[in-house]
Amino acid sequence: MVTRSDIGAWRSLRKRDLLGVLSALVGGTTLAWVYLFRLADGMTGSAAPMEGLQVRPWEAADFVLIFLMWTIMMVGMMVPSAAPTVMIYAGVARKAARDQHVVPPTVVFISGYVVLWTLFCVVATLAQWGLDRASLLSPMMVTTSPAIGSSLLIAAGVYQLTPIKRACLKHCRSPAHFLSEHWRAGITGAFRMGLEHGIFCLGCCWVLMGLLFVGGVMNLLWIAAIATFVFAEKVIPLPDSPIPARLTGGAMILGGLILLMTWAVGGR
Repeated sequence: MVTRSDIGAWRSLRKRDLLGVLSALVGGTTLAWVYLFRLADGMTGSAAPMEGLQVRPWEAADFVLIFLMWTIMMVGMMVPSAAPTVMIYAGVARKAARDQHVVPPTVVFISGYVVLWTLFCVVATLAQWGLDRASLLSPMMVTTSPAIGSSLLIAAGVYQLTPIKRACLKHCRSPAHFLSEHWRAGITGAFRMGLEHGIFCLGCCWVLMGLLFVGGVMNLLWIAAIATFVFAEKVIPLPDSPIPARLTGGAMILGGLILLMTWAVGGR
């Protein structure tokens, strides 16, 4: 069990250790975004290969490439929002080392978190395959169905207002409380904590990830907007009030209804 003094231990991280953890997080995130920039630029500059992908069945290589794309994108989007929890864990590990107690390295905790989101990427890849097979994706991976797009927006807005969303967000906003409540010893325990933190994070964001099909899976501005929203929602300290969720949820629902009405009127 993590004590109150352990929770505050991240403040005592030596500057070298702090820079090491931050550099690893920033470096991994930066590499992910660099990859996405290069991939999006290649798609924009050459639409023909993407169009060809849509008119033929996916092969094994297509599944692998799309899965890697989703995995790298999730690293770039989700790792920054996990930074507070990672930093507190690193502080606890540092304090334990000074007290000659064995706590698994921070990378074990991060690995559990990344593995959970990697599993999500399998589902996302299958969802993209299904939409592509039904000819419901554009070359830039935007759904061509206004009904699907509006449904995703409305679903995301409604989910913002649910108790499950609030419960998961509460855990993500309170990394110290999460570690104190879920602390487990050993390598397996650290990995499991990373998985559990990823589960709460996924509970916050899984519907939001569906919005990538609304603005474009390879639309970097859209990806950055969702990533910024996720980061702000989880990291920026806000009063315990339902108003922010109601505002953001209402905006998403309104956007979905406008898209649906525009499609209905234009289809007449």
